[in-house]
Amino acid sequence: MKRFVTALVALALPLQPVFAAAPALQPAEETAIDAAVTKALKETGVPSAEIAVVRDGQIVLSRAWGKPSETLTQPDPALPYQIASNSKQFLAALLLLLEDDDKIDLDDKVSKWLPELPDGNKITVRQLLSHTSGLQDFWPQDYSFPAMEQPVQPMDIVRRWGMKPLDYTPGSRWQYSNTGFVVAGLIAEKAGGAPLWDQLEARIFKPLGIHPYDIDETNGPKFPQGYHRNALGPVRVAQPPAKGWLWAAGELSMTAAELAKWDIARINRTLLTKQDWEEMERPVRLADGTWTTYGLGVSKHLSGGRWVVDHGGESVGFLSQNSVWTDDKIAIVVLTNGDFAGVQEELTSKIAEIVLPKAVQADIGEKARLDDVRATLAGITTGKFNPALFTENGRYYFSAQTLGDYRASLAPLGPLKSATATRPPRLRGGFVNRVFKLVFAKKTLTLITYAEPGAKGRWEQFMVTP
Repeated sequence: MKRFVTALVALALPLQPVFAAAPALQPAEETAIDAAVTKALKETGVPSAEIAVVRDGQIVLSRAWGKPSETLTQPDPALPYQIASNSKQFLAALLLLLEDDDKIDLDDKVSKWLPELPDGNKITVRQLLSHTSGLQDFWPQDYSFPAMEQPVQPMDIVRRWGMKPLDYTPGSRWQYSNTGFVVAGLIAEKAGGAPLWDQLEARIFKPLGIHPYDIDETNGPKFPQGYHRNALGPVRVAQPPAKGWLWAAGELSMTAAELAKWDIARINRTLLTKQDWEEMERPVRLADGTWTTYGLGVSKHLSGGRWVVDHGGESVGFLSQNSVWTDDKIAIVVLTNGDFAGVQEELTSKIAEIVLPKAVQADIGEKARLDDVRATLAGITTGKFNPALFTENGRYYFSAQTLGDYRASLAPLGPLKSATATRPPRLRGGFVNRVFKLVFAKKTLTLITYAEPGAKGRWEQFMVTP
């Protein structure tokens, strides 16, 4: 889902923290998280956030910020937020458990369970859970459409969207489909012989010690309220859809701490077998041999050199992000009651920088040297090349011809508006490698540098490129 809008609204409200005893976050980490959340809410206008952090397989932070609703004006980490599509991983887990019971095979054709689905003989249950079924998504929009003002039953969704011609041959493409999960929910009920909620409660919620709500039950005065924003207009209360629209595709409301307990089970490989967790997280391969980053109800991909299992969620007025670094035994849950601005992703990234182990390769104790970059570039483009700033090889590179080309091609671009590092410095060949984005009045270019270590190390390379 795309999120672009930001703005300056909202007042910071009193904080009510709840922390686990051990292994606790350091005071500096708590302060940094508090500052990041407070700043994000103030700058975007998102009314509130609820966050949980897991470290070493234990919850070390469960905390809320801001205003949950017009009637609940104080933050409270015990309030359940709508997690929407983060619910998909729970349905995938249930179907894996049913497969362990020999009640279903994920490679069964859908037609075995729902013979009324026209193309069910072409689609497997696994493809429903991996978004490779070809079934058209009934809700790609980031807003509710007219039909959502009326209650709906799962089979109503299947009849309207699931019986359309497939968008593509099953297994040939990855395309997000809430419709596929509605079909999967119906199959889970048939295979398990009980309503979906009853099965989730018995096999997942009770063993975890959590007490989620059906999302339709949380559209009331005792629960957090969703908010929306039109462009840069005022933040307004969002009108929730009628009952039934998020069934099986995003039916859960829970606290951040409750979702964190599920993450702990993933980290420790409990509740499900190790093999089931691995199967859920294993990215699916398409018919052409290429790989997706999506498994069964979750995504798995590299971020900053670390493997992360994650998913997002969106309902009307709510956005959430759940990310688990299984190798590091760390999880971050961010729940918000604004369906704009992308605060959930921004805060996940900022909190990850605070709580994840520092990457040794990324931290070599060297600064970006932005002032030196600007000064050196200005000298080159104005005919004031200073050879003392360069190594012998660097001086060799900047021959009279090279200097002439630099002046002739860069001077017409106008003044340098900004220079920013595109990644942390790193070592190579005894030099410090830095890469910069150069924004001129008329063009944006890349600068690749190598320099001797230290604050005033001479330039071995100072190369501007398209």
